[in-house]
Amino acid sequence: MRALTLLALLALAALCLAGQADAKPSGAESGKGTAFMSKQEGSEVVKRPRRFADYGMGAPAPYPDPLEPKREVCELNPNCDELADHIGFQDAYQRFYGTTA
Repeated sequence: MRALTLLALLALAALCLAGQADAKPSGAESGKGTAFMSKQEGSEVVKRPRRFADYGMGAPAPYPDPLEPKREVCELNPNCDELADHIGFQDAYQRFYGTTA
């Protein structure tokens, strides 16, 4: 049974490969289906402006989060981190370390 299945798969693979060898690539006549491009086309691609390179057309970078150092302190304490998952970071930090402000 295995030999018959293997033989059928090999025959199918041979038919597929023979069909691909006879077929002409779709972009072969136009020359645009190649993997390479001219130096001019390459330089045009490189010169294109990047989208969202600086957070959207001249907008300044966002301010850092002032609570980030406190969030890291809470993450280092397993009890505070677990409580923060349940009730939120600010409430958990306040219960363990005092005020958040």
